[in-house]
Amino acid sequence: QVQLVESGGGLAQAGGSLRLSCTASGTIFSLDAMGWYRQAPGKQRELVAIIGRGGYTTYADSVKGRFTISTDNAKNTVYLQMNSLEPDDTAVYYCKQSNRWRDYWGQGTQVTVSS
Repeated sequence: QVQLVESGGGLAQAGGSLRLSCTASGTIFSLDAMGWYRQAPGKQRELVAIIGRGGYTTYADSVKGRFTISTDNAKNTVYLQMNSLEPDDTAVYYCKQSNRWRDYWGQGTQVTVSS
């Protein structure tokens, strides 16, 4: 059973940066996409950024120009570089990796941005 392990969350000041990492414990066959989602208290989980097999990327409007998603396929890892952080970015961030058969989710990592 492949597991996703996230790291890199923590506390940052507004305007600061954090880099999240998500590594799969094994190879996910026919991986289609990797992405980051977040869930703030009292809110639904929302898409932050996604990268497809061909390298295309999609970002939530709220993070465009500030966040960058990237991958290291040799390491089964997806990254989320978060710059110019804002208090509204405070949430639990979840990694997801998907193939045609199922989605794999990480356990989540807390990101807290202070003003």
